[in-house]
Amino acid sequence: MKVETMNNIKTTLKVVCGKWKGIILIELFDDSLRFSEIKKRIPEIHHQTLIKQLKELEEDQLISRYEHAVVPPKVEYSITEYGRSIFPLLKEMEQWGKHHRVNVE
Repeated sequence: MKVETMNNIKTTLKVVCGKWKGIILIELFDDSLRFSEIKKRIPEIHHQTLIKQLKELEEDQLISRYEHAVVPPKVEYSITEYGRSIFPLLKEMEQWGKHHRVNVE
């Protein structure tokens, strides 16, 4: 396998393969959500893990963080257009995971 191919695969895995990143992106696909709303939709995720994964997704420009100028502070997360480009890959991952579970169970 070419080095460039391996590097491209490594980059993709780094961006989408945090345990919860794909799930977070799916939750943000239709709605802008506050931190607490994301946490409610993904109750299994640890608070600190959610903070870390949101920050990484924002750094990778897959989501945006919008701070409303109100008191108390209100922050919403939404998927970017660039983030939407990853959905075909997430769908493929979903199908592969479904197929894999059937094969190993």
